[in-house]
Amino acid sequence: MSQAKVLSVLGILVLLAGLSFVGYHSAVHHGKHRHHHKQSSKESDYEDEFAAGDIAADFQLEDLAGHPVTLSEMRGKVVFLNVWATWCGPCLEEMPSMETLYDEFKERQDFVILAVSEDTKGRDTVIPYVTKNGYHFPVLLDPDNKVTDAYNVSGVPETFIIDKNGRIVAHHMGAFDWSSADVKEALRELLETREG
Repeated sequence: MSQAKVLSVLGILVLLAGLSFVGYHSAVHHGKHRHHHKQSSKESDYEDEFAAGDIAADFQLEDLAGHPVTLSEMRGKVVFLNVWATWCGPCLEEMPSMETLYDEFKERQDFVILAVSEDTKGRDTVIPYVTKNGYHFPVLLDPDNKVTDAYNVSGVPETFIIDKNGRIVAHHMGAFDWSSADVKEALRELLETREG
């Protein structure tokens, strides 16, 4: 695939990320939740922390079965990283489209969805929610908000698309229809790019 074609794909993903403010619901800071924007002398650094091309912060979390999952072990795959919570209305709205996306790409060895739940009660809250709604994509547990802090997540849902080299190529805040033909085509083209 030519470099121009790759840039075209990334342009589509950036365009999708640019739609993040359309209909964005701020489903953050539910009494028990402690999302706060980090206040420090490096505040402006956070704004640029995840620009296109930056390496995604590594993390290790457990899946619903208790198995550890490490982001850096996903190198060579396109990673759809979504941060969500069971109490989040917009998350409930977008998750069926994530399930559709998962169904479309689940046979590919070079694509993975990682849905990171930040519910503080962990498995006891998340497993019944996932089961009730019939979701089959991989769900990770982050009751201590490690990913939220590492990625400076300001609200849920929030999604990062990470390429095969571990670089963030798109960042989307808010609910989105991930099952659209444009998204699927952009991901297919991204999957065809080579590492390196």
